[in-house]
Amino acid sequence: MDNGFIPPHGNYQELLSYKKSAIVYSATVKFCERFISIKDRTYDQMVQAARSGKQNIIEGSKASGTSKETEIKLTNVARASLEELLEDYKDYIKNRKEKIWEKDSREALYVRKLAYTKNESYENTYEQFIETRDGIVCANIILCLIHQCNYLLDQQIRRLEEDFIKNGGLRERMYQARKNYKNNLPPQETQDNKRNKKKGEDAIPKDDNNNDKKDRTT
Repeated sequence: MDNGFIPPHGNYQELLSYKKSAIVYSATVKFCERFISIKDRTYDQMVQAARSGKQNIIEGSKASGTSKETEIKLTNVARASLEELLEDYKDYIKNRKEKIWEKDSREALYVRKLAYTKNESYENTYEQFIETRDGIVCANIILCLIHQCNYLLDQQIRRLEEDFIKNGGLRERMYQARKNYKNNLPPQETQDNKRNKKKGEDAIPKDDNNNDKKDRTT
């Protein structure tokens, strides 16, 4: 029986939220290179917010084996970082008196459709747009990607919370593993039991049968 209390963890590459956050990060780096002056504080802030979103998903996944609390906390940090980045892109568009795409606009629906393409990645799917379109179009595309990533993170956080409520964290798993181990131990005599058994045997007279015979013959 498997009594391990540290579950499989750290396979962040399979998380949809991580895959989307990696796209957002790559797109943001290229966006800032093209449209934001490197001397502008916004440049570093946007790149760092995008990186924080991606890296905290990784760290949360790696920590999940020993601390569900840490995983939930770091996933929330990732979500908050991407929300900050979302506002930066909105500000970029608004400050230029341009329009943010509506959720159900033709353009937004087209970007949403790209999420279902085979082998979705920055290089395979979005690079051709982010490296050729103007700043407003690129900002709107990345806004759509951030919304998708935030949706995935919201779903992920809810699942983590439900799992924690049902199964607890490391402390509960350690207790259950120890309990399972004890319940499956083979019965064994302790040294005290052996000593007590020996004392009981010594207390029985060895010549009882002979005494009985003598009593019967007298």
